[in-house]
Amino acid sequence: MMMAGRKLLTADWRMVVLPVGSAARPEELAGLESVPAPVPGTAAEALARAGRFDPAAPTPLQDRDICYSAEVTVQPGRHRLIFEGLATLCEVWWNGTCVLETDNMFRRHAVEVEAQARNTLVLVFRALTGRLARKLPRARWKTMLIDEPALRGIRTALLGHMPGWCPEIEAVGPWKPVWIEKADAEAPQVEAISALLDEDGTGHLTVSLRGLAEMAGAMIRCAGHTAELKQTGPATLTAHLRLPGIAPWWPAPYGAPVLHDVVLEQDGVETWIGRTGFRRIEVERGQDGKGFGLVLNGLPVFARGAVWTSADLLALRDDREACRPHLEAAVAAGFNMIRVPGLGVYASDDLLDLCDELGLMLWQDFQFANFDYPMADEAFAASVKVEARQALARLSPHPCLTVLCGGSEMQQQAAMMGLPAERRACSLSGELLPRLAAEEAPRIPFMPNSPSGGSLPFYPGEGIGHYYGVGAYRRPLEDARRANVRFAGECLAFANLPDDAGLAGRKPSDAGWKALAPRDRGADWDFADVRDHYLANLYRIDPQALAVEDLERYLMLSRAVSGAVMAETFAEWRRIGSSCRGALVLALSDLASGCGWGLMAAGGEPKPALQALAHVLRPVQVLALDEGTNGLDVHLLNETAEPRRVKLTLLALRDGHVPVVSAFREIELAARSGQIIPAVDLIGSFFDITYAYRFGPLPHSVTVLRLTDAETGELLSEAFHFPAGRNLPPQDLGLTVAVERCEDGSWALEVTSSRFAESLHVEDPCFIAEDNWFHLAPGAPRRIRLRRRASAPADAAPRGLVSAVNALEGVRYEG
Repeated sequence: MMMAGRKLLTADWRMVVLPVGSAARPEELAGLESVPAPVPGTAAEALARAGRFDPAAPTPLQDRDICYSAEVTVQPGRHRLIFEGLATLCEVWWNGTCVLETDNMFRRHAVEVEAQARNTLVLVFRALTGRLARKLPRARWKTMLIDEPALRGIRTALLGHMPGWCPEIEAVGPWKPVWIEKADAEAPQVEAISALLDEDGTGHLTVSLRGLAEMAGAMIRCAGHTAELKQTGPATLTAHLRLPGIAPWWPAPYGAPVLHDVVLEQDGVETWIGRTGFRRIEVERGQDGKGFGLVLNGLPVFARGAVWTSADLLALRDDREACRPHLEAAVAAGFNMIRVPGLGVYASDDLLDLCDELGLMLWQDFQFANFDYPMADEAFAASVKVEARQALARLSPHPCLTVLCGGSEMQQQAAMMGLPAERRACSLSGELLPRLAAEEAPRIPFMPNSPSGGSLPFYPGEGIGHYYGVGAYRRPLEDARRANVRFAGECLAFANLPDDAGLAGRKPSDAGWKALAPRDRGADWDFADVRDHYLANLYRIDPQALAVEDLERYLMLSRAVSGAVMAETFAEWRRIGSSCRGALVLALSDLASGCGWGLMAAGGEPKPALQALAHVLRPVQVLALDEGTNGLDVHLLNETAEPRRVKLTLLALRDGHVPVVSAFREIELAARSGQIIPAVDLIGSFFDITYAYRFGPLPHSVTVLRLTDAETGELLSEAFHFPAGRNLPPQDLGLTVAVERCEDGSWALEVTSSRFAESLHVEDPCFIAEDNWFHLAPGAPRRIRLRRRASAPADAAPRGLVSAVNALEGVRYEG
């Protein structure tokens, strides 16, 4: 709720960068060279705008003093300054007097000052060098992930301090809003909103306000119900509402993410104070008690999504405009969860609002990662307690909040250093944070760490795992089942290539090519090597030789392979009978241009990996599971709240177009259900569809499974099985492409093929294909809508290439 009389201080800020200790007081800044500085924003952003900082080759900032200054014009009198976030060691000077010192970038501060008509506000961000030299209680374990071990004693974001993981852009500056308001402002302030759902569908809303001593007759209204605000403290009023039969909030795709406005009514005046949603969250541990699955509103859900870092690392700004393209693309791809890990910053208000609206569940780590934090330091522990309470108060009203977690990889780091279980115990994530979470957000599941559970916390067969068997550890695809994954808080990290527009002309032969790929510090390999490993295995080709001999084909297969591996792994985890109840890919978006872990480029455009993965994450889905000598099992899933009458078609093709076996069946898929149909039952007789028995030569190269609506013929989902692998020989596929202008002025392509096309894709410098990197069966036309790139001219027409990894050559088109 925007407070009456509150002013956002955004204009006319200037910034000065100084050697450490060269200016002790604000008046010493007079006459020094300064640059304009956006607020909220960071020093890196201000310097980059001034041409003095290169995000592609960042220079250190936290070894200098950085000063922001602004003139503030207000009515004279007592005022309150509010700072949502200052990174990190900061002194606040008002008219020459230091009124606040802070050392925690995650905390909100409010300080009262006496204002004149014109005032000078100076924020002095001190270098971390002196604080890093401070002696801390001895750590029980160390980490190689972060470049400076002493950061464990400073409450600052670890993003920017992890060489090989992300660009080394350090967070310095007023990265969140700065406000000023009258100290005697009487507008009510929201202290807490709690929305709960009972098993019988009754909602319970509790709203607490503060800021006014007198609110006689004030009411809270939500969804047609009202309740009176009553005094519950010296300056606190609370209302309790009971809402029978309230429409619940559902994550995608299980239902609608229904939100309800909360309104304050007093003396005939209505004031909107927020939105919330009603849901019930439970954790299901499985028959053996070792699993982890989420149950929303009584319904078990399969959580799929990715790890969120930031939409804008340079500015550290996750506002609505920056976040929206990333989150909308995630939902369009079939995701329903994001995880904010403990090495960045807490979810912003805009990020929370968007997750609420889009039906994205939020897994929120407290901002702690890898370190053994000095909780024996009383000042540090006290600051952490305030930070956690403030974060919980802001997070808890949002229905998207589904899991709270004590942090990222602390237990894993300790275990990998060889510490026994009793020495890995942590009062931060084992005592303090769960206690605060139970007080402030009592119905939100709390996990002590990600990963955690099992004999060793990083074993994926119990609790929360970080699964990189398929991926970094280069295990075969079958390991996704063998590992008995229960819930992957992170998984499937690859150096995912963007399309040509995202590479901006860079090639594997370039000197800086390897620098584009993320790596684990100290490893003699990077995640491009991981991608090349699976390229060699899936397509049976030497990637290094291919990059030299046929660069274009190397790039095409590199774009195809990480999505192919992810799609097969998620198909395994989504199958009926799987032990897995959720998986989150590392990561949703890149933090810089290039081939990072992100499924999306830094600017918000989807990469081929995300587009390929989307085809196994549909709410009504067919999956093909190779069970060896048990044949091919067809899994049908319907996660929606409505039953579907569907038609399942099976087609085994030789040479990409000759039908060897075909069959179909109409099936009633109940709402929120699944069923398995062995392919042999569908066919009606023995056929070595997985080529497990190997009687004679391979009868077919691909099996196509299509799921369509039985009444309309609408394509719902497809699945494909390659009995002898994906190394299909390139051939003339008979591709045709027609460009169409739609009634709304947008563009589309009509694509057909006379032979099976593997990983068919559209390359267009001005447009993004909304359906891309999919397999196309012969004689099954596909209509592909095109979306204009943000960088494209408004009058640009489609002009590009349609190709496939098994095509001798692609087909060009022009609108």
